[in-house]
Amino acid sequence: MKKSNKRALIGRKKGMMQIIADDGTVIPVTICELGPCTVIQKKTPQKDGYAALKVGFLPTKEHRLAKPQIVEFKKRNLAPMKVVREIDLFDESLDVGSVIRCDIFQENDIVDVTGISKGRGFQGVIKRHGFGGGRATHGSTFHRAPGSIGACTFPAEVWKGKRMPGRHGNKTVTVKNLKVMKVFKDKNVVLISGAIPGTVNSIITVRAK
Repeated sequence: MKKSNKRALIGRKKGMMQIIADDGTVIPVTICELGPCTVIQKKTPQKDGYAALKVGFLPTKEHRLAKPQIVEFKKRNLAPMKVVREIDLFDESLDVGSVIRCDIFQENDIVDVTGISKGRGFQGVIKRHGFGGGRATHGSTFHRAPGSIGACTFPAEVWKGKRMPGRHGNKTVTVKNLKVMKVFKDKNVVLISGAIPGTVNSIITVRAK
């Protein structure tokens, strides 16, 4: 298989554990189920203006999909997939129906992992932005409030981008420069160093550097 630095795969975060290196160092790793992913469409610069692969992950039932999605899968004689994403074209030999597995990654590869961070609901400025707050002593009227947020008569408004209370988390986050520690090809499992965004079973995309 012809490989490049743009290879990528869709998967799920399954949890965390520790592994012990040869020198006795304890390394925290995230267990990732990557693939198998099926190529649904191959986009080319001549036809689509850019090169990419549309891949599907996790088989599902037809009634869980919208009608246009069902038509797309039937037109290509493929089983319905729950998750559909685009990744960079990294192998010219891949075509519609090809299956991509976790063996495209090797130990010591440097990867970027993209996922949706845990949602923490509506939070104040102390938890959301790390503000210090005011005194906790008796008689204080300033504990966890944000404090002054505007100017005087000019400009008489709150500046755009001011750090305020609001929804925390539940955003697309990319953690860069993580290392692939182990690859279990028979189980479609890859151990990646460090923590990655998302909850257990949340969808992630892993891209090699």
